[in-house]
Amino acid sequence: RYLSCSTVFGLTQTGCICRLSSPSPNMSRVFYGIMFDAGSTGTRIHIYKFIQKDPVELPVLDNEMYHAVKPGLSAYKDNPEEGGNTIRQLLRIAKKTVPEDEWRRTPVVLKATAGLRLLPEDKASALLKEVRDVFDESPFFVPNNSVSIMNGANEGVLAWVTVNFLTGKTLRTVGILDLGGGSTQITFLPKSRKTVQSAPPTYIARFNMFNHTYQLYTHSYLGNGLYAARLATLGALGADGLDWKIFTSSCLPKKFREDVTFGGTTYKVSGFDCLPCYKLCYYEVMKVIKGIVHQPYEVKGSSIFYAFSYYFDRAVESGLIDSSRGGAVEVRDFKKRAKEVCNKMTKYRAISPFLCMDMTYITCLLKEGFGFKDNTVLQLAKKVNNVETSWALGATFDYFRNLNIH
Repeated sequence: RYLSCSTVFGLTQTGCICRLSSPSPNMSRVFYGIMFDAGSTGTRIHIYKFIQKDPVELPVLDNEMYHAVKPGLSAYKDNPEEGGNTIRQLLRIAKKTVPEDEWRRTPVVLKATAGLRLLPEDKASALLKEVRDVFDESPFFVPNNSVSIMNGANEGVLAWVTVNFLTGKTLRTVGILDLGGGSTQITFLPKSRKTVQSAPPTYIARFNMFNHTYQLYTHSYLGNGLYAARLATLGALGADGLDWKIFTSSCLPKKFREDVTFGGTTYKVSGFDCLPCYKLCYYEVMKVIKGIVHQPYEVKGSSIFYAFSYYFDRAVESGLIDSSRGGAVEVRDFKKRAKEVCNKMTKYRAISPFLCMDMTYITCLLKEGFGFKDNTVLQLAKKVNNVETSWALGATFDYFRNLNIH
């Protein structure tokens, strides 16, 4: 037996996976990685299978097993043990997916995003400790720092890595727009020096991939994810979920009343009669975006952007795209459909009473926030080559790049 060391997916010239391998050069080696995405509205498990046909060649992503549970870990802020049970549930799927003789060699990692970033530190720490305990009970390999809260900038960068790997864009890269429940990310490779010079310094990140160092524009806006933005529009984000307090909005159907839970806190919300609803709703969501979201100089150009997560989901629900195929839409298409949904809320209420607010928020975020033009084309995708468009694959690459397993 010998130790093989190869560049991992071309991410960097110095990053290697090191494993004990069979001496036969003709034998393909299979290995796995398990990445948990602990988001604000759900916890997802990504189980990746890789094949390395030759010790000197790059491993190939063979397939992904994906599963999700709701609500997210942050909903268990007052009951960490129950949150841990959701992780056990997903680990049972991992045990069925990964062959038993690979369990002890398969790393399991959880990265939490905006849901836990929005919690008080003691609540978040208790949840993370519970997850670590659950991982320690499992038969999988638990590396150091296997459970953590991900930096928002890394979330955007690693989603960018995932999409550009899956689309095969190694030189002419594509940008990404990710809209989660608690935060939203934008990441792209600037072509103009002015984009870099005019951006806040913390919005520029250097990252190694495909044997190149890229200088990326990237930022994560905490509190500007879809569910957090709903509460911010209502004036409820950060407010106590008081039983007597009702938060109202012209973005919701008249006579609509409901309890909304986000991050383990419940709020009472309602709509009211309005005319014209879209215009009034737009003014409401504008305050959540205007002056908060930076407009990169370059997005008014011709860069290609992939948009996913709730961009995709709401486009499907409103009938803009087909759920099985995805597709390309212009920013103006979101605006046109948002107007229709808001002015015919009764028709769309059965799909979601929040669809007017969500579609208007997406429109406002793209136009007033990031500064995209009406004719900017966005490629909406849930999967690329049968793999989920999220930061999870990029995070798995990055994990293997920085890990030596002997």
